Amino acid sequence: MPEKGLNRKFWVAMLIFGLMGQVAWVVENMYFNVFIYKMFNASAADISAMVMASAVMAALTTIIMGAVSDKVGKRKAFMSVGYIIWGISIITFAYIKSVMMTIVMDCIMTFFGSTANDAAYNAWLTDRGDSGNRGKIEGINSMMPLVSILIVFGGFMSFNLDERSSWTAIYYIIGIATTLIGIAGCFIIEDAPDLKKTEASLGDTLLYSFRPSTFRENRILYLVLSQFALFGISIQIFMPYLIIYYEKTLNMPNYVLIMAPAIIVAAVVTAFYGRVYDKNGFKDGIKLPLIMLGTGYIILYKSRAMVPVFIGSLLMMSGYLTGMSVFGAKIRDMIPENKSGQFQGVRIIGQVFIPGLIGPAIGAQVLKDAELIYNDDGTTSFLPNENIWVAALCILVLLAASIWIQVKRRKEQE
Repeated sequence: MPEKGLNRKFWVAMLIFGLMGQVAWVVENMYFNVFIYKMFNASAADISAMVMASAVMAALTTIIMGAVSDKVGKRKAFMSVGYIIWGISIITFAYIKSVMMTIVMDCIMTFFGSTANDAAYNAWLTDRGDSGNRGKIEGINSMMPLVSILIVFGGFMSFNLDERSSWTAIYYIIGIATTLIGIAGCFIIEDAPDLKKTEASLGDTLLYSFRPSTFRENRILYLVLSQFALFGISIQIFMPYLIIYYEKTLNMPNYVLIMAPAIIVAAVVTAFYGRVYDKNGFKDGIKLPLIMLGTGYIILYKSRAMVPVFIGSLLMMSGYLTGMSVFGAKIRDMIPENKSGQFQGVRIIGQVFIPGLIGPAIGAQVLKDAELIYNDDGTTSFLPNENIWVAALCILVLLAASIWIQVKRRKEQE
């Protein structure tokens, strides 16, 4: 008998909603930066401001809408309707004419995306899993970003991103696909049978995960969330500039040929690594991702040739996604039953809000005096440099030290 009703419908819904949601986020997180860089000659400060504004909106939306979904006792409606409107909002980017308009519309789009994905979808995954299958679910869910990157990279190869018409086509394709997934969700998503609406007032539901008493009762959960934030800061130092770094700084216009094989291998590693967490837990499960990520940073800092850049990218991507799966599984395991929606707010603060504020700001500071290049129209653009990897590694060392101290204290207490 399937555990907790994890039938075929669950896996189909998880795959298509998880994958399409990540495709939309990849376009936002990795290509909106390229869009304003190429179309409007955006600076590092512009890119940082856009990422930070989106992070704030994502956090606020998830806090509010996660609590609302608990109060209503429904996930399906928020997921399906949210994806439909999310897709429509993506299409509007085809008509944007400036950096400021992009930032404003990004915040509007993020509201619908975070409602559907960050709040409802993630609460739904928590509702449907248990301690026996959480690592398996999170392993598959955590490989979605890499698979989506592969899909987006492969699809974008047929477009000339220096032309406005290509961006118009991209936004229509992604927007329509996201909307169609939302429509499909009306027929395939099933809420957890034991999901019940919260009897507390909406105000109490919103504030629940921020109360001192909740913190005292779930100290380890909040500690892991703070460590997850450090992990995310490390990633967000370089991620907004990654494609520009490959294409412009390393002079690798065919960066997809490097990234695609690395992504495929990393996705396979991530899919199976969730089982390591199920078997060995967080302490042992997080070691290898941190080692892979740090090694990838070092190789990418030192490398300019294709082969070492591929190896560094493979290790970086593998460490990033397996780390996400381990942190995600641990956090879901520690969220109190029937409180998953209310905890999506603090989860998104650790996963998106804090990294989205601090990471890009560090990256922009590191690149403040970056080399400038002249474009054909006489304007200038900045070139991200290898110092982003040094900054990312420094934050990763802080994270490793935090986990080591936590493990040491626990051993002493035992």
